[in-house]
Amino acid sequence: MNQTEVTTAKEQKYTFPADFWWGTAASATQTEGAAFEGGKGPNIWDHWYEQEPNRFFDGVNATVASDFYYRYEEDIALMKELGHNSFRISISWSRLFPEGQGEMNPTAIDFYNRVIDELIAADIEPFVNLYHFDMPLALQNIGGWESRAVVTAYTEYAKTCFSLFGDRVSKWFTHNEPIVPVEGGYLYDFHYPNVVDFKRAVQVAYHSILSSALAIQAYKETEQTGEIGIILNLTPSYPRSQNAGDVKAAQVADVLFNRSFLDPSVLGTFPAELVDLLEQQGALPEVVQGDLELIAKNTVDLLGINYYQPRRIKVKEHLPHPDAPFMPEHLFDYYEMPGRKMNPYRGWEIYEKGIYDILTNLRENYGNIKCFVSENGMGVEGEERYRDEDGSVQDDYRIDFIASHLQWMHRALEEGSNVKGYHLWTFMDNWSWSNAYKNRYGFVGLDLATQKRTVKKSGHWFKQLIEEQGFTK
Repeated sequence: MNQTEVTTAKEQKYTFPADFWWGTAASATQTEGAAFEGGKGPNIWDHWYEQEPNRFFDGVNATVASDFYYRYEEDIALMKELGHNSFRISISWSRLFPEGQGEMNPTAIDFYNRVIDELIAADIEPFVNLYHFDMPLALQNIGGWESRAVVTAYTEYAKTCFSLFGDRVSKWFTHNEPIVPVEGGYLYDFHYPNVVDFKRAVQVAYHSILSSALAIQAYKETEQTGEIGIILNLTPSYPRSQNAGDVKAAQVADVLFNRSFLDPSVLGTFPAELVDLLEQQGALPEVVQGDLELIAKNTVDLLGINYYQPRRIKVKEHLPHPDAPFMPEHLFDYYEMPGRKMNPYRGWEIYEKGIYDILTNLRENYGNIKCFVSENGMGVEGEERYRDEDGSVQDDYRIDFIASHLQWMHRALEEGSNVKGYHLWTFMDNWSWSNAYKNRYGFVGLDLATQKRTVKKSGHWFKQLIEEQGFTK
């Protein structure tokens, strides 16, 4: 069925299925606040801020964040008003288990029950993610994802969540962007524990994949009727040219940054090219007998796709210093394409077709896995300059960003891609790791001094899109 209707010579109506998932995504650490309240234990972000507050934009931590812990009823009512039929949250591991394992926190159980029940009462389906960068400090102190014991603790945490909330939650996700803690914490020094060591990074990645498979196995054993998946930030790697060196370099980047998690999560196997590369670097992870069979048997039901920008690659032109620690960039160079469209605030290229290329790849090479766009968005600094007299940000740039991506997603849908929804990052402006509130992403603006919420122009536009099952552009 062709769902594109020509309305004028220049405009088209893009119509989406009636059961499409429309909503937004957020995470516990970035929105909840109450970081030291309600029995919550410290996580790595609480600790890192205490150690190095200068590494956080404007010295702002996540102690209050967007105050969702206390204002969730108000926020969910606003989601309902803006037409959401789904919303992704994450559970704070250290709120539920202050030490990461052992004794549970009954106050946290009560809080997440109330949030889930409030969403359901508002006809908003809760999508629940188990891990979003926020390792409990007690578990980081015994090695974090480098430790097999932490994988075991995570599996028990996942089982507990399924038991507590699985009667009402039917969309579960094991990890959000699991490669980011690998990159940030163990390669590029932008997340705690600030390690720069490729072999340790590989072990962290491997244990993250293993923990995902173990959680999937545990979920299947509950015999609950929902779906469980993973959320990956897929960043297409485009070669500078069709020169063999550029093409090979782009393939290497794709294997390292995309297929390293995508293949085991969806296909149950690791790419042979990845295994060869790790072997050449003496960086193969420690694998226990039975692991690979477990990963093969416990693939995802549903894939979340976070897409923000492409990766442009060229053949390696300059050799690294011989004493430099090995990095993925020792195998390729990044390429700045002339004339690329940029979001200057975030420093990211805007390339809307990337979302189509991802969905096409999944259709052609990954069994057309059931999927949805779980994050997409545009962070802008200094949005207050676009406020009208009522305090609402007139963010036409965000509307254009979303609509342009949805056009390409619609094309993929028409060509048969098994894409079921679109979630923006994020519902309201939230704390963003070391960037704090530098770039604003939300449909709803947040006044940090008063915590007042004000819907932006894009929020009203999104509501109309949902009501009309599409938009004209």
